[in-house]
Amino acid sequence: MESLTKRSLTAAQLDVLVRGSMGVGCRMETELTDGWFNTAYRVRLDDGRRAVVKLAPPSDAPVLTYERGIMATEAMVYRSLAPLAALADGGVPTPTLLHEGDGFLAVSVLDGTPWDKVTDRLSPAARTALRRELGAVTARLHTLGPEDGRFGYPSAESGLSAPDWRTAFTAMVDALLDDAARWQSDLGVPGDDIRALVAQGARVLDEVTEPRLVHFDLWPGNIFVQVPGGDGPDARITGIIDHERAFWGDPVAELVSLGFGGDIGPDSDLVTGYVQAGGRLEFTPAVRHRLALYSLYLGLLLVVECGPRGYVGDHLAFCHRNLAERVAEVRALDRRR
Repeated sequence: MESLTKRSLTAAQLDVLVRGSMGVGCRMETELTDGWFNTAYRVRLDDGRRAVVKLAPPSDAPVLTYERGIMATEAMVYRSLAPLAALADGGVPTPTLLHEGDGFLAVSVLDGTPWDKVTDRLSPAARTALRRELGAVTARLHTLGPEDGRFGYPSAESGLSAPDWRTAFTAMVDALLDDAARWQSDLGVPGDDIRALVAQGARVLDEVTEPRLVHFDLWPGNIFVQVPGGDGPDARITGIIDHERAFWGDPVAELVSLGFGGDIGPDSDLVTGYVQAGGRLEFTPAVRHRLALYSLYLGLLLVVECGPRGYVGDHLAFCHRNLAERVAEVRALDRRR
């Protein structure tokens, strides 16, 4: 399934782009095809360094409101994480930002393999070790806050930030619903019903008073791991990637994408690692309600992005089913209040 937002360059075009911005040329090694929004190439720079060059969509490509300026968001996250990534122990491993150009980034190449590629090789001991380490990495990620104290998406181009979380999150949902109307997305429910579900959760959203960095895309494909042999507890995380979807908000929202990789319940290995590393997470009724709202938001996002990206078939059907389940989950919570 090919995304309509991807920009394709020949090896010669990529060399010209990189040389003109970085002052050093490159040799294309391969295209990294796992991503669905940006285009990424692994290259060898003329000075010998290995790098990944990530291209933003063409300037005239259709994107969602929250996606405006998100490559600059990714660069900002790399810069913010650099002090933590440099720590030998107790940090947040991530590639090094080598260069931020006009419509592209160059970052260092990580050791290891995306977690989703080795899942079947993991022993129970390795899986436990990795989930606990991931919880700890996430807790450290959540120590970062914005300089201006605002919630929402960092990019000014999106226009989706506010001084409080309720206002920012409501604007994020409204923007997706406006995008849905623009692309005539079939949501299965009226957009006003989704707006009402978010409005009814205003009380629990108001509990969030300090914005924290939320990656919001920590599924196994964005987490690199090393698994010596795959059958012991010495597996480790070597880095997390694809920070462009990040926003300043409620750390509880991180659980949504983390749930794609395994259990996120109060007794899970992930939460154990999170709390042991200093993270605070109590599964109160209000927290569970907020988590359901964030799951609804991601479900909405997955459906709406199918429009500009041209996704159809099984993926679109999955997105519709997922959104219907998320709507039903929030409605059930509201009935029990």
